[in-house]
Order: sequence, then C-alpha cells, then structure tokens
Amino acid sequence: VVGGGAAGAAITRILSAKINPDIASLTLVTARPFALHLPAAIRMTTTSEGKLEDDVLIPYDNLLVNNNGTIKIGRVASIDRNKESRSGRGSVVLSTNERIRYDILVLVPGSEWEGPLAFPDDRAAVLAHIKSWRRKFKNARGIILAGGGAVGCEYAGEIKDAFPRKKVTIVHSDSQLLNTAYPNKYRRRVEKDLASRGINFLFNDYVDNFRSLPAVTRFRRPLEGDLVVPTFGGRPGTGFVRSLGSNVLNSRGQIKIKPTFQLESHSNIYAIGDVTNLAEQKQATKAPKHAQIAAANILSQLCGGVPKKTYSGQPELIIITNGKKQGVSFMSMLWGITLGNWFSSSMKGKELMVSMARKSYG
Repeated sequence: VVGGGAAGAAITRILSAKINPDIASLTLVTARPFALHLPAAIRMTTTSEGKLEDDVLIPYDNLLVNNNGTIKIGRVASIDRNKESRSGRGSVVLSTNERIRYDILVLVPGSEWEGPLAFPDDRAAVLAHIKSWRRKFKNARGIILAGGGAVGCEYAGEIKDAFPRKKVTIVHSDSQLLNTAYPNKYRRRVEKDLASRGINFLFNDYVDNFRSLPAVTRFRRPLEGDLVVPTFGGRPGTGFVRSLGSNVLNSRGQIKIKPTFQLESHSNIYAIGDVTNLAEQKQATKAPKHAQIAAANILSQLCGGVPKKTYSGQPELIIITNGKKQGVSFMSMLWGITLGNWFSSSMKGKELMVSMARKSYG
C-alpha cells in the first residue's frame, strides 16, 4: 500500500485484520512517520490556539491490527513492473533506490498542495512549517486567498476567528464560490455566511504571482493585502505512477480505474482515494467505502478468486466551516439538504473531527 493518509490507512487497517500472514505479507509505504489529519490543518496553520499539532499529527503505532504488517517510511519514486511476469508482480522503487516487491499493489498517494498545506515529510520540518505560517498570518495587514473552494472558504473563516480586524479577500476563478458539483443556492449561502464576517470576494479572476507586491490579478485588478496565500485545490500526487505507462493516468493526473478499484490496464494494481478518476468530490469521508470495497476484492484475488465488489458512488456531503461557530453544510440526498451553523459547528467546526480521525488510525 503506497500512501498513509485517510484512504491508505483505512485499507491497511482492514487488510492487516484479515490477511493471513502465512499466505501474504502486508507493507504500508508512507512518506511521513505520522499521518496528518488535513481537515484540521487549516486551523492548525492559522493559530496556535489549542496546540492542534499535538493531535493532528497522528502516529501509526496502533494502525496494524495485531501488528500484522510492516510500515516503511519512504517516498516512492517509481514503479518497476516485471513485464515477464504473468501475474504482473513488480517492485516499488523508493527515492533511496531501495526496492520493495509486490504481488498486489494499492496506490493511495493522495493530493499535493501548495502554500500552508504543503507539509514537509520530517516532523521537525512540519512543526517549523506550521510556526512559519502562523507567523505570516499574524504579521499580515491584509490577506488574499487565491482560490475560493473549500480550502479558501475555511481559511477565511479561521483567519477571521483568530484576527477579526484583518482584511480578507478571496479571489476565485468562477462566478460563485466552490464548484458546480453543488447547487447555486448552496454556493450563495456560503458566500452570504462568509460576507457576514466582512470577507471580500473577487470572482472570475486569478492570482498568478504569489510574491510580487502590490498584488494584482491576472486581469490587472488591484488587490489590497500584503500576504497572498495559495488556497486552490490539491493535485493528484501521481507523478511516480507515470512509470507504469502513458495510458494509466488521465489528463488531470488521475488514475484510471474500473468499478472494482483495479487499474484499467493492470488487474493486480488498485487505486483508491483522491487520486482516482471517479466523478465525485475528493474528500476523506469517502475513504472508508473505497477501502472496504477494494480490500474485499484484494482478499478475493489473494485466494485465487475474481474481484466482484463494485463501487457505485456515494452521496455528496460537504461541511464548510466559518471558524468554530459558523458554517453551511450540504447533503445531496433527497431534494438536497442545506444546514447552517449548529450542524456545521457541532459536526466539524468545534473539534474538526480530530477524535474521529485518531480513532480510525487505531
């Protein structure tokens, strides 16, 4: 299993509980010696309140059920598939040139981010990165958030919680916040909720230069602020997957999979989580279902069977917090349900689902 985020940890834990170690060995390869609960990382990089780093950096100590498996800290650089093997076995090659052999491979590298969510691999470097961004937010006179998706919206709310008087502007490429996966009524509600705290918006424009001041947009509109923060969505961390061939990824860098989570071109390689080409919003809450179906198919394949479990999607659920006490949530079931402050704060804003995340890692 390559990747120890929410989806990678979920499938590793399931497999460690069910794989017979006399039949197969299980290895999780992950770049950091700890997991990082991203939904809480926005508040963690904005303020020192609550010392979230003590809980958001989650050790892998209890991830493996009955210690069934191995956790290898390293970053995968490429995949070397044995073309002469009928079963498709091969090796993952780490950045140190170390090789780890596989018969079945699960790709869960997650997303790559810029700005405050671009965390290093080393713990000391991560803690220094957190302190650096807290200092930047504190010292800024005005803050420009380049991207009005979920990340940009939630940074705006956290900044207003920590620094109520700071000017905050969101620059977004669309005519409304978020994206077209959500109804216009909900998107307008999110905008209204953020505007109630004095947050400003600039739509249908982009920020291309994050260092040059005074800041201007792509269309030469001036921006008021001395800190420009990249808050657009993450990109699939699939650069190393290209070593499997040009037909494995789509134009967005997502891994092309079947409903069984197997790669279209490699039946013994699976992919789950944010990196797949599934037509759904990329969220950690979808990871458990991905992991359950893929794990069942892997266990079947290990026993000589044919993977038969298929994935048909999940309802969309999003909670956009506006600091600790405000927020707007949407659920796509029934006619589409929108909920406000109490639900958003209770479910996410107050505690950022940290306890739930830590429990999922054992």
